Amino acid sequence: MVWGNPTRILPAAGDLMEDGGMNTSSSVPVTAAKVRLIGAPTDIGASMRGASLGPEALRVAGLPEALMRQGLAVEDVGNLAGPVNTWQPPREGYRHLQESVAWNAAVHQAVHQSLTQGHMPLLLGGDHSLAVGSISAVARHCAAQGRRLRVLWLDAHADFNTSAITPSGNLHGMPVAILCGHGPQSLVQMMQGAGGALSPSVFRLLGIRSVDPQERAFVHAAGLEVFDMRHLDEHGMRAAVQQALMGLDDDDHLHVSLDVDFLDPDIAPGVGTPVRGGPTYREAQLCMEMIADSGRLGSLDVVELNPARDVQNRTAVLVVDLVESLFGKSTLMRMRP
Repeated sequence: MVWGNPTRILPAAGDLMEDGGMNTSSSVPVTAAKVRLIGAPTDIGASMRGASLGPEALRVAGLPEALMRQGLAVEDVGNLAGPVNTWQPPREGYRHLQESVAWNAAVHQAVHQSLTQGHMPLLLGGDHSLAVGSISAVARHCAAQGRRLRVLWLDAHADFNTSAITPSGNLHGMPVAILCGHGPQSLVQMMQGAGGALSPSVFRLLGIRSVDPQERAFVHAAGLEVFDMRHLDEHGMRAAVQQALMGLDDDDHLHVSLDVDFLDPDIAPGVGTPVRGGPTYREAQLCMEMIADSGRLGSLDVVELNPARDVQNRTAVLVVDLVESLFGKSTLMRMRP
């Protein structure tokens, strides 16, 4: 179910030249020629209000047009509908669990439908708890296609909390744990279509710099592969992304889950949970261009943009710039690999 913008199918920018002729020279390093924008305007799992405004901020910042410039056809199906955020305290360790289940079920259905129809889903969040619905749908599709899944989790936080080790109960701090089978059954069961919970080996976490003490122990016990900011400082973004993408081939589906607080708040203030010391603009651009170079990107979340904390939508504009790089924009003067 959608509301807001009616479905729009926009031609790829490279398809028509100024004289009305066709331009066939564009090359798009992605696995689908049409990108489907799916808005999920909710902050049901977040620690503060405002992420529900994220999808429209990205549209206002020109996301559809940026994708068209990269030779893609863009279908904007508007925004999913779901429960309102009543801002209740935790119950049995979770805030807004029933509402989160409803939102994630809607996301799962929309993302899975997009994939089965041969389109690349681009989820516009919303808070990061929505990744449960998005990634469970991608995992279901990969299982049906006999493909391996790799998830690149770009975030300041590990999001590997459970109700037993977090005092807040905010579900946006738990999606990786839930996808790995640690969480409320009503959300964990979304992985049934993929044959069960994901192995931690599916994930590569990049940019991490804020982890709760008990969460850190849980991350180590689970064996998650984490490239934290200390690692990036010591080895550089290039080496970290190379390692995170190592081993991908034609049988792999790469899902990128981009939490906007991955970025340093000096360049991206419009987030609900800013953490100093994140990637710079150039580091983030390098990360996006290297993912594009891999040619394996198959689905994408953009979450936790909070326009209520932003300055004249500048964070949304930056995110659109980075997403455009994910889909092929490059500053390289040499030929791409």
